[in-house]
Amino acid sequence: MKYKNLIFISVLSSMLFTSCQEEVMEWEERDEQDRITTAELPLELEEKIERYDALKSYSDYTLGAGIILDLYMNDETYRNIVNENFDEVTVGYAMKHGAMVNAQGEINFDPIDDFIAQTNAAGLSVYGHTLVWHANQNASYLNSLIAPTVIPGSSGANALDLSGLQDASFTGWAKNNPGAGITIVEDAGLGENSQAIQLIAGSGSSNAYDLQLATPEIPVVNGHEYEVSFYIKSDQPGKGRISFSGLENNYPWKDWYSNGAGQTEAFETTSQWQQVKFTVNDFSGDTFSMAFDLGYVPDVTYYIDVDNISVVDLDAEAETVNLITNGDFEGGNLDSWNGWGNGSSRAVSAEGEGYGDSGYAMVLTNPVEAQLYEAQQVFTLDEPLEEGTEYTYSFYVKADTPATIQVQIQGGSAQYSGPIEIGTTWSQITRTVTPTAGNNALVFDFGQTATTFYIDDVVLTSGEVATGTGPVIIEMPEEEKAELIGAAMEDWISSMVTHYKDEVSAWDVVNEPMREGGTLRDGNVTDAASDDFYWVKYLGKDYAVTAFNLARQYGNPDDILFINDYNLESSPAKLDGLIDYVQYIESQGATVDGIGTQMHVSLSTSRENITSMFQKLAGTGKIIKISELDVRLGTASPTADQLAEQADMYQFIIDSYNEYIPSAQQYGITIWNVSDNADEHEYWLTDESPNLWDANYERKHAYKGVADGLAGRDVSEDFTGELEY
Repeated sequence: MKYKNLIFISVLSSMLFTSCQEEVMEWEERDEQDRITTAELPLELEEKIERYDALKSYSDYTLGAGIILDLYMNDETYRNIVNENFDEVTVGYAMKHGAMVNAQGEINFDPIDDFIAQTNAAGLSVYGHTLVWHANQNASYLNSLIAPTVIPGSSGANALDLSGLQDASFTGWAKNNPGAGITIVEDAGLGENSQAIQLIAGSGSSNAYDLQLATPEIPVVNGHEYEVSFYIKSDQPGKGRISFSGLENNYPWKDWYSNGAGQTEAFETTSQWQQVKFTVNDFSGDTFSMAFDLGYVPDVTYYIDVDNISVVDLDAEAETVNLITNGDFEGGNLDSWNGWGNGSSRAVSAEGEGYGDSGYAMVLTNPVEAQLYEAQQVFTLDEPLEEGTEYTYSFYVKADTPATIQVQIQGGSAQYSGPIEIGTTWSQITRTVTPTAGNNALVFDFGQTATTFYIDDVVLTSGEVATGTGPVIIEMPEEEKAELIGAAMEDWISSMVTHYKDEVSAWDVVNEPMREGGTLRDGNVTDAASDDFYWVKYLGKDYAVTAFNLARQYGNPDDILFINDYNLESSPAKLDGLIDYVQYIESQGATVDGIGTQMHVSLSTSRENITSMFQKLAGTGKIIKISELDVRLGTASPTADQLAEQADMYQFIIDSYNEYIPSAQQYGITIWNVSDNADEHEYWLTDESPNLWDANYERKHAYKGVADGLAGRDVSEDFTGELEY
């Protein structure tokens, strides 16, 4: 690199001063052997660093940079530094599952395709980072594949007395024909620890009434319509009907599933829970009863969930006076609601997307993370609430991702619910509040989480909230979860490796599988981030075996496939655990080509541990890569001494890699991020200075340390003071 400034040298031999006289300057001629030549002048450190060549010119193996895609594509200075100094690039986020997969599981290749076109033009290779990790996933999509079935409760008070089932006495219930047995079975219902009626058809059963259980008498209001609902399954395909006593037609044909399929004599049952729901209104008196007739098919065992058999009066007068006049959104509009903030949007869902998969819901979308109150949706009451009177508000809510919401009662001195954590399935939130003077609005604060919220059945009342029976959550069997998540992994890996088969020849297949103590992560955590998804939780210890086999199957035979983890230089137990896991993966028939050690280190990181790590990694016989190297200083304003120590640590690490990793096992080194510019450290090592260029993209002392380490010597010893033009 050329000097920007010329250096002029004068040799002053003597200056003579006399009192009250003019200053006189004279030049003295020296002998040739006593003269100071330009070549002998010491270079300042920054001038030395400026004269170094591009980093990759000193390396015999792959020198990579961890980069940010947007900066590389849009910042010419940043891009030029990367292109000039490195052989390979790793995008820190943009090739991960969370960045590329949408809510429907579709992969958007376009941003990476454009990026690779740029790197191809610059002569750079791209490292695939990363295929299977627990973080930076589209966890919302993956969790939706295995989401539990949420069965809504009844829409009002149950007119049917279930106590004789709940205590297993069958008081009031009639086993008119018990078949091969009618009993109450614990832990066999829909929900956890729930009961079911077990009804077994005998071997000679052929008529509907050959297995029959009748309910107690149910009080009704003549002229009202009643909704009958229950959940049933069977150990093999079965068939049943409901017959009645007290109707004008006691053997009606019904559309048993309320799905418009048409009226039939009987309903079919399978091994999966299904809801049977229909209405009756042709009462001949003020009570009726119904019978479960399940004798059509011999040797079938049926289960009916106890707590979710309900008979609800749909025409009963509302006991709750709801001050929210458009809280169920059944008009398909947001009349009386308004909101603002954060660029948020509000709408009404499609019909059938409300609570219970029926009707409408209010849909609130917050595009960016901010404070809770920075996105709001408001219902203003006609009159202020009565000061000092206790009110109850309730609503059903879910979101596309785990999220936080808050409720305010505003006007005058606001009343706050505080943050409310919600999930991706419907739940009912109920709170009480005692208003102060002027409280006249109910407000949803939803600005904290970037997601879409669904809200239904909003109630604000001074009476009791009518809730009916609560929803039932049915978890998917573990075997089915494993099958679905395994298919999602195959779709992701096969799509990525196939699409980039001609551009990417090395991949981080499995990233960060180990805990600090050296055991395998199992996914059972309490503090998971919204984009965390642990494949191991559903696929077990062999999830990495599957991942490596898939990457090998769909990629090129000579692709280099890595497992990668951090803190291997500071946790010998973790390092040992990772090596053991690699051996396990290979014992199950997969091949791991290389091990990546991230090496996010500081000045205090043990150098003895670093050398020990390299020695152990070399002993595996695997290709070894330093995959994410940076040296943090703990400050964004380092001293000259700190910068020198940072350069020395960089050089020590590279020297150690060269010394202890045999050349045949050296893949290379990737420096994680380019500069200390804040744009590169919004999410990683904020207020820090870990890189080789400073915040203004000027080379730091660390640049020299890395170059000298790569070259295996102090490159600047060859420099002279001769001017370059």
